Amino acid sequence: FGEMDIIKTLTLMPGVSSGGEGKGGFYVRGGNTDQNLILLDEAPVYNASHLMGFFSVFNSDAIKDMTLYKAGIPAKFGGRLSSVLDVHMKEGNQKKYSVSGGLGLISSRLTVEGPIVKDKGSFIVSGRRTYADVLYGLFDKDFSDMSLFFYDLNAKANYRIGENDRVFISGYFGKDKLGTEKFGFNWGNTTGTLRWNHLFNSRLFSNTTLIYSSYNYQINITQSNSEFEISSGIEDYHVKQDFTFFANTDNTVKFGMDVIYHTFKPGDLISAGELQIDNIIIDKKHAFESGIYLSNEQKFGSRVKLDYGIRLSMFNEVGPGSVFQYDSDGEIINEKTYNKGELIESYFEPEPRLSMSYLLNESSSLKASFQRNAQYIHLLSASTSDNPTDVWVPSSSLIKPEKANQYSVGYFRNFLNNTFETSIEVYYKDMYDLVDYKDGADVLLNEHVEADLVFGKGRSYGVELLFKKSLGKFTGWVGYTLSKTERQFEAINSGDWFSARQDRTNDVSVVGMYDINDRLAVSASWLYYTGDAVTMPSGQYLIDGNIVPLYTERNGYRMPDYHRLDLSLTLKGKQTQKFQSSWNFSIYNAYARQNAYSISFEESETVPGTMEAVQFSLFSIIPSVTWNFNF
Repeated sequence: FGEMDIIKTLTLMPGVSSGGEGKGGFYVRGGNTDQNLILLDEAPVYNASHLMGFFSVFNSDAIKDMTLYKAGIPAKFGGRLSSVLDVHMKEGNQKKYSVSGGLGLISSRLTVEGPIVKDKGSFIVSGRRTYADVLYGLFDKDFSDMSLFFYDLNAKANYRIGENDRVFISGYFGKDKLGTEKFGFNWGNTTGTLRWNHLFNSRLFSNTTLIYSSYNYQINITQSNSEFEISSGIEDYHVKQDFTFFANTDNTVKFGMDVIYHTFKPGDLISAGELQIDNIIIDKKHAFESGIYLSNEQKFGSRVKLDYGIRLSMFNEVGPGSVFQYDSDGEIINEKTYNKGELIESYFEPEPRLSMSYLLNESSSLKASFQRNAQYIHLLSASTSDNPTDVWVPSSSLIKPEKANQYSVGYFRNFLNNTFETSIEVYYKDMYDLVDYKDGADVLLNEHVEADLVFGKGRSYGVELLFKKSLGKFTGWVGYTLSKTERQFEAINSGDWFSARQDRTNDVSVVGMYDINDRLAVSASWLYYTGDAVTMPSGQYLIDGNIVPLYTERNGYRMPDYHRLDLSLTLKGKQTQKFQSSWNFSIYNAYARQNAYSISFEESETVPGTMEAVQFSLFSIIPSVTWNFNF
């Protein structure tokens, strides 16, 4: 659609899988979507998707760089089991003012940047909005009264105070809106970061950071002159202190600490109007998550590099609030109330990290790593796919922190003066105290959702292959992942191992880009992956003449395999010193593959008394045109 998207690009790499069409998030080496720590200028982003996963929240016009850690995660990062996506915004041009953006059929964006004081400070402001509802409303009257769009805003400024100090301030605000006058649904993220860099001397450097992050959603329903609002969210206040000490040419020591104050908002239901129902106000939950770390990057000659360290993390759930105990049937057997700030539950976990790289020669190397991670907050999903209505909850007396150990080793080889890059990596991951639901559990507005949870373990292992051409007119890559991801819960599937929802045996991506000349370029990407593991009825029985499905095993069936081809052509306009422009023409799902978003089971209209599977697909072929400019 004429936009660069870093998360879409990541899902075309080995070991990283898309959450699926119409679904947010991404999977890394068999982990759940909530097991990825996504940071924007160090602030956590709890839902990184727009339009149900069709776009990410990252407007590339405002992005400076990003790093994905799926192995060898540095000790300074904590709080998630699978990966860290560390994204930084641009800082603005300190020399001159500039404007860039794009106008497209589906979305438009605009970025302004320039100096605050030349060579001392700068700023950047970038905004983006889609208008799919307006476009579809022109062709289909059913969309004329429907809202379907998102908007977001990035802003950042920095200023140098003397030779040794620099201050940065940045923020992000984004929101999605979906619905009609009778039913509305909106969700969004807000982040803010204030960072102070200080150089003590040529060997010691520090970062002091204050961070704010929040995510919330609202569902609005209008019926019979009455209004109902359902809301939920999570809010963080975060303090970090990081130091880097250059001990000598072979050793770089990093150490620091951070503290997060979480406020969890499980959900509220507020009603007003003629149709009165009891309001539901579920108590907020509060917790401190903290950690200290120490690591060292050490070189042994010109061939060997070790990065080793440890993170000591702690989680404290605090009042005010009530803690319930339940029997095996989920009935309350005890309740204890805690005052504000009173300690409810505490956890402590050591998280050692070790990674090694060995340079075999100028073109090949070996890499290996071990990491242990702990995760103290958990995303409870109300369905088989990740939705904006999923609820974040803290570790508690009943919910233990999730833990994982991952081992990985890889061989990397370049050819023809780095024209071609190849790699093969294998990994194995053990996971403990994972959270899932009892069969038939309910999430939305459930004050006693903990009574419906079960706890177990998981494992994931696989091999990842990459062949990439980085130089020349024709560039691109082929990625392939062969993997297995399983879960085991005593209360699910008779205690037997079963495939996790994100278990995908095969995952293939092919990306090609060709510069025909200085002004014209074409590109294509094709992806294929094994259908997600899902729970479907194995049979049926009758109750009072009604057909009731019979479910016998968790995730015992598969969705149809997914594959899609996207095409793009970019034509640059005449370039001058002050103005550049280009046209992008793209086709999403070029051969109109009807990929399954969901499969439901309904009674057959032609053969009464029997059930038939009905597939629902979201998107067919979608063309798009965008004009990009910069001056």
